[in-house]
Amino acid sequence: MAGLLGGALWWWAVLRLTLAPDRAGLVEGAVAAGGWGLGLLPVHATAFRSRKAPPGPPNAGAP
Repeated sequence: MAGLLGGALWWWAVLRLTLAPDRAGLVEGAVAAGGWGLGLLPVHATAFRSRKAPPGPPNAGAP
């Protein structure tokens, strides 16, 4: 829900800056620039995991 609200707020700021730039203020500019900056974050990135086999003899856990 917070993401939806943030997205709506960002679109409001961008549309206001685009359609009525003479009436837009510092808040709209900050919201638009902040939302654009957040869009550049690599939120899909995860921690790197090595694909090497763990140390020890092969099949150590096999019966």
